Amino acid sequence: MSTTDPSATHAQLMDGIYRRQRLIYDVTRKYYLFGRDHLIDTLDPPPGAKILEVACGTGRNLYRIGQRYPGRSLYGLDISNEMLVSARSKLGADAQLMQADACGFDAQTLFNTPHFDRIVLSYAISMIPDWTGAIRQAASQLAPGGSLHIVDFGDQQALPKTFRRGLRAWLAKFHVTPRDDLSAQLDRIADDTGATATTRPLYRRYAVHAVLTKPGSL
Repeated sequence: MSTTDPSATHAQLMDGIYRRQRLIYDVTRKYYLFGRDHLIDTLDPPPGAKILEVACGTGRNLYRIGQRYPGRSLYGLDISNEMLVSARSKLGADAQLMQADACGFDAQTLFNTPHFDRIVLSYAISMIPDWTGAIRQAASQLAPGGSLHIVDFGDQQALPKTFRRGLRAWLAKFHVTPRDDLSAQLDRIADDTGATATTRPLYRRYAVHAVLTKPGSL
């Protein structure tokens, strides 16, 4: 009897999607992945902070974080080796990048550091099957007083129904599913871990920005 590793299967799927798309990803995604720069502008990492992006893709966000907040240490992981090819080309020695599953990574093993002051999930949970597991895993790698910052598709309830239906049908072709219960799930994770959570809709609920903050001080 054979078994299939879900992580390996998802990695193969992502590599298949992005093998060619990674070449035009940054140019095309700026037209509909709204809120990424809002997240970066509100990240507010302390001096010397360690910042990890889970599902870092082409490295676009890490590059902008490095420009916005010099002097911080940057880290990134992605399940797709294809995307990491672009990220390594963009970031060079400015970030440590590793291939790993968002639902099962260990900071110490990957990066020789026990935790991070800021962790970013940008338009990732809508593509991760076990997205609540990915959030919990990221939260477990936060330093005391650290925070997890999420931006992704919202529920689009304030937009025309025809737009919402069309957007979601189009996103489904790329294995993307907006997580309409993000706020409720984040509150549950916060309750379970003693953290605090906030969610803020953006652009008439097209997108959502959520922050989970671990208790303690940096």
